[in-house]
Amino acid sequence: MLGTHDLALFAATVFVLNATPGVDMAYAVASTLRGGWRQGVAAAAGIMAGCVLHTGAAAFGLAALLAASAEAFAVVKYAGAAYLLYVAWGMARAGLRPAPAAAPGAAPVSLWRTARQGFFTNALNPKVALFFLALLPQFIAADAPDKTLAFLFLGAWFIVQGLLFLLALVALVTPLRRSTPRPWVARGLNLGGAGLFTALAAKLALTPP
Repeated sequence: MLGTHDLALFAATVFVLNATPGVDMAYAVASTLRGGWRQGVAAAAGIMAGCVLHTGAAAFGLAALLAASAEAFAVVKYAGAAYLLYVAWGMARAGLRPAPAAAPGAAPVSLWRTARQGFFTNALNPKVALFFLALLPQFIAADAPDKTLAFLFLGAWFIVQGLLFLLALVALVTPLRRSTPRPWVARGLNLGGAGLFTALAAKLALTPP
């Protein structure tokens, strides 16, 4: 579809990425714990606005280079495989040690401020930009007729699925605002994510150009 492939695997990868504890998830949960579902929704909207920025940067900055050079496409894919291994290593390390519990703040803030902070938390995170460049090319065919459109399609998929996940997370956290999450859940998600991203890196590196 639109020069992409393995969309079921892409959806599974996006789910694991969304479900793995990180800066975006921590911010959405903390905002919900702090101010309820409205703050959580504002945080989710801001985070996904940051992903819109990353999608545009990946599509219009990288696609032109990839369309012009098969060698450049291969370089980006191998660099992406290396970065995915780096992400997997970080997840594995996090999964093998207990994560410290974060204490939510008590000061109320406006919904606009929450959304704005969510945007900058995501947009100014260089790891998110690198992850978009590492992940999206893996699901774009080397002979795709329009790589820019393929990037935008995958980016839109990522944004919609990510927003739905964060909204579901907000809905789950809202009635449990005084609960403490079990540490084994975060550890299991990290270790599972490490395994998936290692497999993706191997698939990417071993695929012939």
